[in-house]
Amino acid sequence: MIQPVIRPATAADIPAITTIYRHAVQHGTATFEIDPPGESEMRDRFRTLVEEGLPYLVAENDDGEVLGYAYAGLYRTRVAYRYTLEDSIYVAPEHHGRGIGRALLDQLLSQASGYGFCQMIAVIGDSEQVASIALHRAAGFRMVGTFVAVGFKFGRWLDTVLMQRALGPGAKTLP
Repeated sequence: MIQPVIRPATAADIPAITTIYRHAVQHGTATFEIDPPGESEMRDRFRTLVEEGLPYLVAENDDGEVLGYAYAGLYRTRVAYRYTLEDSIYVAPEHHGRGIGRALLDQLLSQASGYGFCQMIAVIGDSEQVASIALHRAAGFRMVGTFVAVGFKFGRWLDTVLMQRALGPGAKTLP
């Protein structure tokens, strides 16, 4: 198991982030995007989250190679959802199964709790993403539902799995 360094992402990480996400779009069902965005679009997405003060992290090895990344965005933009985030985690394919996703998720949960958010939602593309479901379950997420056949990619229908975890005291106290 790799012990990656988890740190805030910077604009200099965008090429590596773009490469990791491109692979996920072209070969996987974790995202329902069909066409991978380029560096400019990924930079805009990064800037939007960082300017909103939301956590955006990378995992790197001792050589400074970006092994994966994770971020939390607002679950929905309407004001009533302002204490709820949605997580996204992507790991380079050659580093799957080495604890990098868990290290990223743990740090993301810690930071989100510290920012005063109360809930984290995982919207997992494809019910066959057993590793992602297991990762979230191990981090304290519970299954809350499945949208059946809501996406179509690679010539087949895909489900979306919803999982949820309280941050800090969650809904036990007012924000």
